[in-house]
Amino acid sequence: MHLLEQAAVFLLTAVLLVPLFQRLKLGAVLGYLGAGMLIGPFGLGMIGEVESTLQFAEFGVVLLLFLVGLELQPSRLWVLRRPVFGLGGAQVLGTGAVLAALALAFGFSWQAALVAGFGLAMSSTALVLASLVERKQLATRHGREAFAVLLFQDVSVIPLLALLPLLSDSGTHAAGGWIAAAKGLAVIAVVIISSRLVVRPVLKAVASYGGREVFTAAALLLVVGAALIMEKIGLSPSLGAFLAGVLLADSEFRHELEADIE
Repeated sequence: MHLLEQAAVFLLTAVLLVPLFQRLKLGAVLGYLGAGMLIGPFGLGMIGEVESTLQFAEFGVVLLLFLVGLELQPSRLWVLRRPVFGLGGAQVLGTGAVLAALALAFGFSWQAALVAGFGLAMSSTALVLASLVERKQLATRHGREAFAVLLFQDVSVIPLLALLPLLSDSGTHAAGGWIAAAKGLAVIAVVIISSRLVVRPVLKAVASYGGREVFTAAALLLVVGAALIMEKIGLSPSLGAFLAGVLLADSEFRHELEADIE
């Protein structure tokens, strides 16, 4: 199917189903999910190239997380440290332990049970945040607590990736896991430092000497670059975009970046 034809199918299905789901008070997120199921390969089969479609969808999630990060200044994020590590840690450890115990009861090995348990303990950041933003509940108490849990889940991927190879009998794989985790932490540190020393001066120069279109391109490059760096080291691209947004939330370019991305 041609690109324009695919776009027409996407838009038509969304226009028909999303208002219906909202009228039924099911939310726009479920409406978009229903639209995807309807036209996807397991529905009417109108869209067959799923991989290319997923790439566009993931880019939308990356932009969403960047905008959410722009709304959270580092000082506000520090205030959330208790729910992030307390509530988030309790959710991941508690849910992972319960699911791992169920897997053991069904005859899985303890290694497979741990992998399945903690893997299924993770949630979809994109779906939950989209629902909270749609219902304007992100600033509420339960919205902040839900966001704290999601943030801990994204961050906990780093130690979980390091622990997974330890379940193998190969010492080489175990060492590789710790090296991968160290790389992840190092890259996050580099992103934090470069946002102060490199990104802000570059944005200032672009804002001074470039046009509005150039600044918009620079903003998109920033989001894509942060997401790409995280993806290259095996972490969530959304985490990179969110981190970039948080680091620029207290800059003088916050509102301009938000307007350009939206």
